[in-house]
Amino acid sequence: MAMAKRIFLFLAVNFLVIVTISLVLNLLNVKPFLNAYGLDYNSLMIFCLVWGMGGAFISLSLSRIMAKWMMGVQIIDPTTRDPALKSLVNTVYEMARAAHLKHMPDVGIFSSAEPNAFATGPTKKRSLVAVSTGLLQRMNQKELEGVIAHEISHIENGDMVTMTLIQGVVNAFVMFLARVLAFALSGLGNKKQDSSSGGSYAGYAILVFVFEILFMILGSIVVAWFSRYREFRADKGGAMLAGRDNMIAALESLQSMQRVRDPRVDKPSFEAMKISTPKKNGWMMIFASHPPLEERISRLRS
Repeated sequence: MAMAKRIFLFLAVNFLVIVTISLVLNLLNVKPFLNAYGLDYNSLMIFCLVWGMGGAFISLSLSRIMAKWMMGVQIIDPTTRDPALKSLVNTVYEMARAAHLKHMPDVGIFSSAEPNAFATGPTKKRSLVAVSTGLLQRMNQKELEGVIAHEISHIENGDMVTMTLIQGVVNAFVMFLARVLAFALSGLGNKKQDSSSGGSYAGYAILVFVFEILFMILGSIVVAWFSRYREFRADKGGAMLAGRDNMIAALESLQSMQRVRDPRVDKPSFEAMKISTPKKNGWMMIFASHPPLEERISRLRS
């Protein structure tokens, strides 16, 4: 049932992205960038920007809904009488007020043995902080405050929007450069309007595919670097909100529980929705969305 939900959500989001972006391109009257006369760079730039940024921002606008569906997040009623849930809501609100947020984020909980928490949402006004049942059961109040402060710091810094902008720009560059290089190397640029000489469209399509894969790999390194940077910054913000000792205690607690994994979300696509991830070794570290916990702890101590 959970897998069927994820497949449905994936298809629904992609359908929405295609329909929305197609409508935007029509409204902007963007003409085909590849024609008998060559490559129209202005149309190509608009096409890549709309697709690159549009897909990223549509995903951001649906981030809360996707979190509820994919992670099974249940929003907690602020008036709940459950002592544990009420304490969680109060902790989130306390940290949000300390960060001077004008609007209190929604607070959610999801069933998972893996100690985890994340913040998401398109704006500060429509944000969500969610924690796993495993984290609530295994952490004491001081450690929980450190985790919540870290997530509130993400909201305060506007990290969700910033990451979306970076991903959108990277997507646009990948699409643009792949098509320009493919056009140049396929020989289509040498094709005369009244002649069949020159490159083939099949060769152009293959080169676009190859270059997009190559540039996506390079772009993911840039995105991963900024993701690690924002984790350090959120740790610093968390230390300011909850106290450095509490933030360190939270990371040390996460470090001691790294072997507790949830196979449902132990996938690269879910890494961004975690407060920490397993350490990657060697050169694979350049693709890590989170820095090693020991490095995060060391930075806070120094």
